Amino acid sequence: MMNLGLLIIRVVLGLTFAGHGTQKLFGWFGGHGIKGTGGFFESIGVKPGVLMAVMAGLSELIGGVLFAVGLLTPLAALLITGTMIVAIATVHGKNGYWVTENGFEYNLLIIAVVIGTALIGAGMYSLDSLFFG
Repeated sequence: MMNLGLLIIRVVLGLTFAGHGTQKLFGWFGGHGIKGTGGFFESIGVKPGVLMAVMAGLSELIGGVLFAVGLLTPLAALLITGTMIVAIATVHGKNGYWVTENGFEYNLLIIAVVIGTALIGAGMYSLDSLFFG
């Protein structure tokens, strides 16, 4: 059952994160695309906005897909964690902990899940297990 649990966690979190990446990169799922996200980044002092939007979007998309399929899970966790740390540092940290106040609660939960998964392994139903035993 542990392997099934890890699969569910990886697929739901990974595909959701990949979806956030496509919002930034392509404007899918109600996102603002590279220019819109870049403009937002510039407005909060993250410059150059467009380049940072591309980097964030690629980290979310690549990290999310890798996490979902369980391939190079520690790298996927690093990409996702990095994005969440930047989100905490630039947007959510100053608002305190609780998400109801736009705080970093949600970001920290994501970090805990991806790091925890990377530490215990992606499970039997993963490409890591297939390729690396």
